[in-house]
Amino acid sequence: MRVYAITLIIKNKTKGIRDSGSKEDEADTVYLLAKELAYDVVTGQTDNLAAALAKTSGIDIVQFAKAVEISHSGIGKKVCRTRSGSSASGTYGVYAGKTENKSSGTKGNKVAVCGAEGLENTSSATSPQVLRDFVRATLGENGNGNWPTSTADGSGLPRPVTNDNAKAVATDLTKLSSDEKTIVAGLLAKTIEGGEVVEIRAVSSTSVMVNACYDLLKGNPSHYLSGCCNLIFPLL
Repeated sequence: MRVYAITLIIKNKTKGIRDSGSKEDEADTVYLLAKELAYDVVTGQTDNLAAALAKTSGIDIVQFAKAVEISHSGIGKKVCRTRSGSSASGTYGVYAGKTENKSSGTKGNKVAVCGAEGLENTSSATSPQVLRDFVRATLGENGNGNWPTSTADGSGLPRPVTNDNAKAVATDLTKLSSDEKTIVAGLLAKTIEGGEVVEIRAVSSTSVMVNACYDLLKGNPSHYLSGCCNLIFPLL
């Protein structure tokens, strides 16, 4: 059994922090989400990762996907791969702003769900579309559409289910190899308001140690509180 020691740094907590309310609580929330994403990826906990991804903004998912494409495009080709349905004769789902796909239709296999299958013979896509296509055509540049839940027209298939896209992405990420999960954990953390996973190393035991350091904004933007902590989690 493998255990991962994760060193996670969150810093420069100025972006997105409101002038009113609790700055400390918001910074803590961002830190905890980044830690949770990294932990759930490397330990392959699909349901927990899906829940954490559902809390992540669409724009952060877009930035994550762009980082994957630039630095590790091979990983992106394993995520959100569309499929060919039994009635689609080798044509694949085509990403769009909403799902219009149906077995008896002529909408060109348009889908807004990560990894969905094409059901029609009218699509020109004879090879799978992948993460970069999902982001470009379905989430959009600002990540405002279809995250974490897809949209569909009146009879498009598959029908939207709460957090369906977050769940589909999580499923694909947790199927990656151990080395690929390490890369993904780092890229995800970097998209969460300045987070950075600087080390994930495998050790042998039955728990996960997360060594986390971050700068917490205190009061005005010139004052930060730096801190580190070790968190121990059992592998379930």
